[in-house]
Amino acid sequence: MLCKEIMKVIEASYPPEAALSFDNVGLLAGRSEKEVKKVYIALDATESVIEQAKKAGADMLITHHPLIFSPLKCVTDRDFISRRVVALIQSDIAYYAMHTNYDVLGMAALTERILQLKNTEVLDVTMEKDGREEGIGRVGTLPRKMSLEECGVYVKHTLKLGTVKIFGNMEQSVSRLAISPGSGKSAVSAAIRKKADVLVTGDIGHHDGLDAVEQGLSIIDAGHYGTEYVFIEDMKHFLEKKLPGLEVTAAPVVHPFQVV
Repeated sequence: MLCKEIMKVIEASYPPEAALSFDNVGLLAGRSEKEVKKVYIALDATESVIEQAKKAGADMLITHHPLIFSPLKCVTDRDFISRRVVALIQSDIAYYAMHTNYDVLGMAALTERILQLKNTEVLDVTMEKDGREEGIGRVGTLPRKMSLEECGVYVKHTLKLGTVKIFGNMEQSVSRLAISPGSGKSAVSAAIRKKADVLVTGDIGHHDGLDAVEQGLSIIDAGHYGTEYVFIEDMKHFLEKKLPGLEVTAAPVVHPFQVV
């Protein structure tokens, strides 16, 4: 199967047009005419991931986060980003990224299901598709009312994490939860507008957390990777269902930092 045929299947469900304007999605390196028998899926195209894809014998690498985000002025082995592009091209591995188009049309609904939210709505609407609003994140009702501390434990267990960071009164009662996977400080205003009690997201800094709490919104920082690694297994299942003849390997779940 050719790379462009796999791209066509992916883009039928996750069209590049659904991505936000700042984003860079699609085929970022390699040949669209590349014959692909094996795909490797990861969250980021790090040097170690590219090496794993090579060892796995992959013909195509698909990640959530784009390796190339800002314009490259050169493609050599002297820059840590372009060095990875060189490695992909040398190994004839087609490299494809699906970022905010997946966030809008996949990740939001996936995390809604994982957290078992009810009566949901889109947190930040970015488009309309088939008569429905779509966008970044979701907001809805938890399976039951719980304290903020209990909610933190619930999020930690449902997302299978080692730790979460919580801003807010641990005894506060919460029932309406917003989730914005990835880096979510920009989602604070939307969560407040949607009258969420708590926002689950990642990359929340000291002042971001304090300011949110001052405005009546608690925060559970489950990490950028911790809220988005679910992409890997979800896309594996998607490709296996849509293209049963294609061999698909998922990168192992490895959190990028340790808490000691």
